Amino acid sequence: MGSRDTRTMSDSSRNPGPPSGSAELLARHRAVLPNWVNLYYDEPIEIVSGKGNRVVDASGKSYLDFFAGILTNMIGYDVPEVREAVERQLATGIVHTSTLYLIRAQVELAEKIARLSRIPDAKVFFTNSGTEANETALLLATYARKTDQVLAMRQSYHGRSFGAVSVTSNRSWKNNSLSPLNVHFLHGADRHLAQFRGLSDADYIKACVDDLRHVLATAVSNDVAALIAEPIQGVGGFTMAPDGLFAAYKEVLDAEGVLFISDEVQTGWGRTGSAFFGIENHGVVPDMLTFAKGLGNGFAVGGVVARGELMDALHAVGLSTFGGNPISMAAANATLDYVLDHDLQANAARTGDIIIAGLREAEQRLGVVGAVRGRGLMFAIELVDPATGAPAPALAVRFLEETKKLGLLVGKGGLYGNTLRMAPPLTITEDEAREGLGILVTALETLNDEAR
Repeated sequence: MGSRDTRTMSDSSRNPGPPSGSAELLARHRAVLPNWVNLYYDEPIEIVSGKGNRVVDASGKSYLDFFAGILTNMIGYDVPEVREAVERQLATGIVHTSTLYLIRAQVELAEKIARLSRIPDAKVFFTNSGTEANETALLLATYARKTDQVLAMRQSYHGRSFGAVSVTSNRSWKNNSLSPLNVHFLHGADRHLAQFRGLSDADYIKACVDDLRHVLATAVSNDVAALIAEPIQGVGGFTMAPDGLFAAYKEVLDAEGVLFISDEVQTGWGRTGSAFFGIENHGVVPDMLTFAKGLGNGFAVGGVVARGELMDALHAVGLSTFGGNPISMAAANATLDYVLDHDLQANAARTGDIIIAGLREAEQRLGVVGAVRGRGLMFAIELVDPATGAPAPALAVRFLEETKKLGLLVGKGGLYGNTLRMAPPLTITEDEAREGLGILVTALETLNDEAR
């Protein structure tokens, strides 16, 4: 009966015709997509074109993009090198083959990533997303260690699947307490808590390591599979551990045989400016590293790079039907080559310094700004009630509307929903950095005046 219904669908259902207005499209969206698929803005926008580091919505309004499709359009829009690489692959007629066959571009990309990871004897497995990459890493770790016990960080986010949610520590993103894993959460990015406030980096690291040792002595039973951690917490609002914390953690973990997984889904490919992968800021080479988002510059790609003995250990047959497909591999190779050829890590450091320094200057005079943090082209602003210092999620929503009006796209997150997080394409120019900074400061000044 289902197939008969499909055959008798009206022509208008099969071909909805020209684009509808934003209000009508919003109504259609709400009718057929889940309520939990969040949309920004009181009047959500439809992005219809992009060039460089700017996009245009259906009404013709242009925006400088400081969120890059949630850090995914890493080198901007309509990049000839990426477009032409994809077009060349499309011209072969081969869009998909699967991992049952050799894929030259997949091998070439894996060779580059294995080298860049610094992981010895590394092998790479490609997936479609960061969620799937983290699931794979957790499978490898629990298989290798023969235990379901896993350590993760408070305020973390690792994806929306069953296993990834279990190692996520943010109630806003956690649908249930059921878990395939036995998870214990560590301190490391929560210096706002009273017991840590005011501590130096060294003292905070010592307190966190003491807590790790206590967890291992009290909360777990014998073997632990792994610690999974983001060098900079994405959904957590770009909170980060002080440099050296994960090196101190790894000393303890190595003594216990516990593996370390660095979730680089948001911090990879030079975005922090100071390192190509975020974990390098801690002087650590992880056992496994997961990646996704920006590598494909909008094409779906993710993966795991791990020591060869970990990757090869699984005894069951495995494959990835769509992971590492020829189209995404063409895009990812072109994107990674572009990042390296244009030294976009250095550009992230240079332009990020302009923006973060400007925001910190504004922080000193604006009561609505509770904190500014960041590294390279990952930076965030926490908004607070100027009278009480309490987190102000309503101001964050207001800030989104103000920056939209001024022609800038930004993101929102944080444990309390009061953090604006931004990660422009790595190709942003110094002039665009100053332009975006000016809009951010203007919006903050507006909110500050309104809050008086």
